Amino acid sequence: MDVTYESTKREVRTDQGVIRYHEAGDGPPLLLLHGSGIGVTGWRNYRGNLAVFAEHFHCYVLEFPGFGVSDPVERGGHPVMTAGDAVIRFMNALGIDSAPMIGNSMGGVVAVNLAITHPERVQKVISIGGVGASIFSANPSEGTRLLQEFADGPSREGLLRWLNCMVYDPKTITDDIVEERWAVAGRPDSHQTLEAMYGSESFARQQQFLADSAIPPYWSMMHKIQCPTLLTWGGDDRQCPPDMAMIPLRLIPDGELHIFPKCGHWVMVEAKQAFERVSLEFLQR
Repeated sequence: MDVTYESTKREVRTDQGVIRYHEAGDGPPLLLLHGSGIGVTGWRNYRGNLAVFAEHFHCYVLEFPGFGVSDPVERGGHPVMTAGDAVIRFMNALGIDSAPMIGNSMGGVVAVNLAITHPERVQKVISIGGVGASIFSANPSEGTRLLQEFADGPSREGLLRWLNCMVYDPKTITDDIVEERWAVAGRPDSHQTLEAMYGSESFARQQQFLADSAIPPYWSMMHKIQCPTLLTWGGDDRQCPPDMAMIPLRLIPDGELHIFPKCGHWVMVEAKQAFERVSLEFLQR
C-alpha cells in the first residue's frame, strides 16, 4: 500500500479554515491525533504506523491548527481545546458520525476530552502517554522543562536535548529527524502554539488558572468516559512518566494499561510492532 506523504495528503475546508490531513486504507474510520512538542506534525507521529493500520481501517491522520500545517484558527484558546474543536469540525466536514481514536500525548488528552464531552462521537480511545496527572514523579517533568527552555529561547541544541529525552535509545534520533523538526519549529504559528503551551509565562498562567478555577481538571472527570480505553505507555517515558497512568486506569470504567519496556515517550516509534499488535487487537475486539 502506497502511504507516502504526497499520495496520502488531503485537505478539507471548514468554517474556521483549512484542515489538512493524511488519508489511507478502507474499512471503518480511524482517527489518529498527534501530540504537542517541537516541530511536531501528525505525519511525523504516525508515518511509520499508517500502512499497518490502513490494512484494516480507513485512516485519517489529522494536522491540528497552529502546528504549522493546517490553517491556524482566528480566535485563540488553549491548543488542546482548539484541537478538540478541530476534530469535531473535521468529522462533520467528512460526514464521520463516530470513530475510534488513537492519540499521542496531547492527542490522547484531546481524545479523552472528546470522549467526556462528545461520547457519541468516540467509539474507542487508545492513548500514547500524556493522559492523567503525576502522582509520584516531578511536575513539571524533565521533558516539559526542556520544552519550556526551548519555548523561551529556541536553539538547535535545545531541540536536540528535548528529542533525546523523548526516547529510550538515543540512536532513534537521526539527523533527518533533527532537521525536519527544526524546520517546522521555526514557523511562526508553530512556535506561537509551543509558547502558548509551554512558555514559562504561559505555563505559570495556566497553573494559576487551574488553582483559581472552579472547573475541575479534565482527568478528574474520566469516570464519565463510556467507551473502552487503552492506555499505552513507555516504561522509560521522561516526558510523561508512567505514574501518570494510575489515575486514568482507576477512573476510566473500561480502561486498561499496557506498558512497553525499554521505551520512551514515542511508543509508536520505539515499540512500533508491539504497539501496532496490541492496538489492533484492542480495536478489533
